[in-house]
Amino acid sequence: MPALWHEDTKSHGHAKSLDTMSVEVRCSPDGDGYRCTVSVSEVGSSTRHTVRVGSTDFQRWSRGRTPDELVRDSFSFLLKREPKESILREFDLSVINRYFPEFDG
Repeated sequence: MPALWHEDTKSHGHAKSLDTMSVEVRCSPDGDGYRCTVSVSEVGSSTRHTVRVGSTDFQRWSRGRTPDELVRDSFSFLLKREPKESILREFDLSVINRYFPEFDG
């Protein structure tokens, strides 16, 4: 089971459309990087997550995006692969690449 999956997840399939979800991200400086709060909502349910983005990871993956845009795009990437309830509630952005090597592309 990938580490980004929450241990209480019952389903490994992901059939819901991203069109029905809202992803809100708010990042603030934190040490040498950013701490971001992410809310993922769809009709009837929502989840909240905290993502830490180190300065090295921000330089590696930002490609001209703001921290908020980088994290929002990262959640779009994750939500194409797993349900919002399966994503850890708190993690470092670099964890994504460990379990989904295509994140680097």
